[in-house]
Amino acid sequence: MTSFPTRRLRRLRNTEKMRELVQETYLSPKDLICPVFVQEDIETKKQAESMPAIERLPLSDVTNEVQEISDLGIPAIMLFGIPKSKDDEGNSAFADDGIVQKAISDIRKSFDDKIVIMSDVCLCQYTSSGHCGIIKDKKIHNDSSIATLAKIAVSQAKAGVDVVSPSAMMDGQVVAIRQSLDDAGFTDVAIMSHSAKHRSHFYSPFRDVAHCAPQFGDRKSYQVPYTNPREALREVETDINEGVDIVMIKPALSYLDLIAETKKRFNVPVSAYSVSGEYALVKAAANQGWVDEKDMTNEILYSIKRAGADMIVTYFAKSFASSFQG
Repeated sequence: MTSFPTRRLRRLRNTEKMRELVQETYLSPKDLICPVFVQEDIETKKQAESMPAIERLPLSDVTNEVQEISDLGIPAIMLFGIPKSKDDEGNSAFADDGIVQKAISDIRKSFDDKIVIMSDVCLCQYTSSGHCGIIKDKKIHNDSSIATLAKIAVSQAKAGVDVVSPSAMMDGQVVAIRQSLDDAGFTDVAIMSHSAKHRSHFYSPFRDVAHCAPQFGDRKSYQVPYTNPREALREVETDINEGVDIVMIKPALSYLDLIAETKKRFNVPVSAYSVSGEYALVKAAANQGWVDEKDMTNEILYSIKRAGADMIVTYFAKSFASSFQG
């Protein structure tokens, strides 16, 4: 009777250098996008209680923060603004002297093209309702909302943004923004849409930091149910048909299947957002001594990259980059 050699896959794991030689997935700071929160009408940094090490910054501190991010080798930031006043229409979101517009302008003057400036395009931080669109008759009014989102995108483009990132999940938001940007002469400004943004409890810490919790109801009528992967992929396909440049799956960790399927189906760059709840859970467990924060962070980020994400928006960007050894 013929005896076959035993297959020992452990041979490829025997030493550190052997493991490096056969490593299949690679991640570096160049794959990351770092969120930055800038708040109007404050003079000192404000620690986010639900997200340790994340701060709301005054405008005067933003360029220093971006310099630190750039020095770590991270190529892009995503700006979120927190205004001093809100109203039903979210007017401060598209004001030329709005907090995000000022931050974009300051960063552009200081860094030119040395960092990619991305900015959130939504209304939840700016409306008195805390919803991502305009309220009419106690409902989110889609068409007036996308008109406002287009105004926001153009105002950010005027300030010098590279990429606008609509996250409101309004139908037609990408084509409305693309048309408005082109009409205003900003044909080179890219759109990275939060294409499949799920209605998720993982956003809770972000809502605390950005002061954007809904004041009534919830967001079930416009964010994707976590039970419906086919619907999520239809959202992605719709954005692609409307001219999006980069699609995003959000949250990341619970939706790795959608990241992988999006990468497989569509010939477009894929972003994933490792959201505030993912960050807060790791931080809380590490604070109790239950997990090793660095090891768990690496495992999460590598799994997102392995699933197919070309870039990752993550609150771990700075800590990962700080310990990265290329």
